[in-house]
Amino acid sequence: MDIPRIHTIRESSHRIHNPIDATKLATLGRALGIGPGATALDLACGTGEMLCTWARDHGVIGTGVDLSSVFIERARARATELGVAVTFQHGDASQYVARERVDLVSCLGATWIGGGLEGTIALLDRSLKPGGLMVIGEPYWLSDPPDEAVAACHLTRKDEFGSLPDLVDRYDELGYDLVEMVLADKDSWDRYAAAQWLNLRRWADANPEDDLVPQVRAESRTAPRDHVRYQREYLGWGAFALMRR
Repeated sequence: MDIPRIHTIRESSHRIHNPIDATKLATLGRALGIGPGATALDLACGTGEMLCTWARDHGVIGTGVDLSSVFIERARARATELGVAVTFQHGDASQYVARERVDLVSCLGATWIGGGLEGTIALLDRSLKPGGLMVIGEPYWLSDPPDEAVAACHLTRKDEFGSLPDLVDRYDELGYDLVEMVLADKDSWDRYAAAQWLNLRRWADANPEDDLVPQVRAESRTAPRDHVRYQREYLGWGAFALMRR
């Protein structure tokens, strides 16, 4: 049980696996006013940077879960590096519910674990204390994509996402108040996407006999063009903090 190898190659240098940089992640942590000893659960945690740095900066304790064994090993190494009291489990985040409810639950950029936004919010809510904070990372359209080709570039349908106001309305309809948000900008999108191009190229050069090389080299050619034509112009992304009404 693991994620496709191409994904770990693509994001091999990333500490944050979304278009939000370390400064924005720290801004969100400060804005939420998290106190020492707050308990947290991060589903689809990647390499654990949010949980580790919030443990270092705010005294959070808790657990991260991810399907990637590669990412989980890196997350554990990061926790050791920072000397923080967080743990990481390799497993299917879509099936994970905390034994005891926590103060903060999160899923950044992986709402597929619950079959979409609504299902993921319902999953996270099962682990959250009353009055706790839920942090969701989710895309939205900055402007209406001109055709399905733009949506297909993001492996989605045109109607799968709405605008930012549409997304805020969905949170409201699901019974949650939006209490904070930090949004990606073009620069943070560039840093996230462009690092992938370098990761892919270096891996392909270092592993010329690997069966995955043709796929990696093909993506190395198309990904930059897709990004500058579609991604940075049409797709937004934000980390949204919610509280159940």
